[in-house]
Amino acid sequence: MQLKPISQQVVAIIGASSGIGRLAALKFAQRGAKVVVAARSEPGLKSLVEEIRSAGGEAISVVADVSEFEQVKAVAEKTVAEYGRLDTWVHTAATGILAPFEKITPQEFARVVDVTLMGQVYGAMVALPHLKREGRGALIHISSVEGRRSLPLQSPYSTAKHGLEGFLEALRVELQHEQLPISVTSILPSVINTPYYNKVRTKLGVKPTGIPPYYQPDIVVDAILYAAEHPTRDFIVGDVGKILDLLQKVSPSLVDSLLLLVGFAGQRTTEPKSEDAPDNVFAPISGYDRVEGDFSNLAIPTFLDWLDMNPYLKWSALAFTAFAVFGTAMFLDGWHSRNEV
Repeated sequence: MQLKPISQQVVAIIGASSGIGRLAALKFAQRGAKVVVAARSEPGLKSLVEEIRSAGGEAISVVADVSEFEQVKAVAEKTVAEYGRLDTWVHTAATGILAPFEKITPQEFARVVDVTLMGQVYGAMVALPHLKREGRGALIHISSVEGRRSLPLQSPYSTAKHGLEGFLEALRVELQHEQLPISVTSILPSVINTPYYNKVRTKLGVKPTGIPPYYQPDIVVDAILYAAEHPTRDFIVGDVGKILDLLQKVSPSLVDSLLLLVGFAGQRTTEPKSEDAPDNVFAPISGYDRVEGDFSNLAIPTFLDWLDMNPYLKWSALAFTAFAVFGTAMFLDGWHSRNEV
């Protein structure tokens, strides 16, 4: 499977008014792609398109609520009508509610699932016919480490991300069965410093936060750009996410115990915030059409993502490590044997 260079691509980015989606649109445009951006926030899209065009890039926008299938379909149709094709579909839109499960209403739970899971399903539905007609392309879906390990106080969001992982696994194999050269990628970020925690609904009595440490949005965008040119199955972004995924595979009960220690206090700031404060669960809110959130002071660098984007070096390093461990074991075994004699 071979994907086009980004400079030759037409890319649709859903959920682009802020955070990861906004930065991804800017970076794709800088690399020469023709970009279509979509979100509910019309002011955010307008300022984004102006920023791209002022830098010499090419972009148009479509206002869309991803929980409405016809609106998502309109994004794909507008993309093809404007640029003649679609090469890469990047879906970042999500919302959430931080609250104990028993304080979440059925309508709230369903809305988070509609946006965060069904929106992504609709995206794949509308993008696939165009990718098939083009003969190749990429579906890049922004999942979360919460798709591998759920967190307390985020049951609707974790449910949606687990559902997304199941959907993408089924879709990927179906496309392989049809021998279609369409890459299906799940990007699973750790805690990222975007305006997400400013915009979601909270019933904690305080402004919510992700469990530190944070990473800056650019590391997720680096993974998206990589997947747009290199067929990639999964990409866990951020070293902490990789460690959490490993711990979850080894001992889910150990992760339960860790989350009992840090999962409740770790998702609360000391800043009071009412559950009646404006949020973006059912409608967009103004003031947050930017890339970064409020937690830059808690952000740290990542080191292992670079290896995932350089797989030959990654496997060489693993092979060298295995060889060194095996050689050390053999040396120690021989040393013990000689001393016993």
